[in-house]
Amino acid sequence: MFQNALAHYAILTAMLAPALLMAATASLLVSANARLARVVDRLRALIVSWEYDAPDRAERDDQINRHRRRAHLVLRACQLLYGALGAFVGTSLSLAVDAFTGNRLVLLPTALALVGVLFLLMASIVMGSEVSLSVRSFDLEIDQELDRKRT
Repeated sequence: MFQNALAHYAILTAMLAPALLMAATASLLVSANARLARVVDRLRALIVSWEYDAPDRAERDDQINRHRRRAHLVLRACQLLYGALGAFVGTSLSLAVDAFTGNRLVLLPTALALVGVLFLLMASIVMGSEVSLSVRSFDLEIDQELDRKRT
């Protein structure tokens, strides 16, 4: 009886690691979705100003294109994070199924965890690219505004 209880606790303990990764991934998803909302809001504002500010239309077109690239990068990161979340849920479930089937799925939990971690890595790289593009875009907009004020 005691040995059975220990085995169940070992299963639950093994399922905690993917749960922690799920929580971390969910936190990154909240952040990425907030970034996407800000980019979309900025794009909408640029489109409105694009319709009314004809003299600097070329600059607005450039800004809109940069923000579209940012939106697509954040979208890609969100897709990767959702993939990671799914892989970590699969890891947790496969650990439980593996325990109940007598360790017949030995490689599946490890493979799913590896996929989840790789998705997290790729999402981090994509978000890093988006942040770099965001700063470059901001610098360019500041330079354009300063040039406009000087003339």
